[in-house]
Amino acid sequence: MTTVQSSGFAPDSRPCVLLVEADRSFARQVRADAGDAGYALHVAPDVKSAWQQYQELQPALVAIDCAHLGPPGLTLCRRIRATGTRIPLLLLMARASVEDRVACLEAGADDYIAPPYRADLFLQLMRLYLQPAEEETEQLHFGDLVLDIAMRRAIRNTRSIDLTMKEFELLKYLMLHPGEVLTREQILENVWSYDYAGESNVIEVYIRYLRIKMEDEGEKRLIQTVRGVGYVLRES
Repeated sequence: MTTVQSSGFAPDSRPCVLLVEADRSFARQVRADAGDAGYALHVAPDVKSAWQQYQELQPALVAIDCAHLGPPGLTLCRRIRATGTRIPLLLLMARASVEDRVACLEAGADDYIAPPYRADLFLQLMRLYLQPAEEETEQLHFGDLVLDIAMRRAIRNTRSIDLTMKEFELLKYLMLHPGEVLTREQILENVWSYDYAGESNVIEVYIRYLRIKMEDEGEKRLIQTVRGVGYVLRES
């Protein structure tokens, strides 16, 4: 009879986070911050080892420091998202320019952190994206659009539309307020849950993503722009 001996170590039940960070000193700082907050943070120093660790660890969240990795960091983000996974992807940026923010979001990131690094903001985002999803079986309906809350996907004219976490939250908020003009401030507060400094165009970027996906087969536009105010879900 084969006897299996215990290693004496209990499995780590903390949420697993993978940080892709080339700066060792900064990685130690972030690891300490995450550890104090109750997260098991693993560090990969480059995109090659990050891809290997991503496959082995199956983390609940991946944070990529594009400030130190540069374009390969965006490439890794696109590669992870191309697998079809919906896990949260956070990007740490070198600059807060509109071009950089758009590049991050177009690479498939759910969110980004502009410099300087703030532990409280980083941990707030991790808590936001790693909080347990509520068990919901509800569906929201608007015209020929259905939002399946449990599956986190949209269906239009029987066509299934995969959504990232932030796309889902934005569309859900719009569908919970059909016909109501929602200001940019309302959307930022209720979908992003924290303030974006400056004139961020993150909402416009995600509205464009949703429109591309929802109008892929030539369907009529449902998300309407109210110039100077915000957006509204209504049939044109």
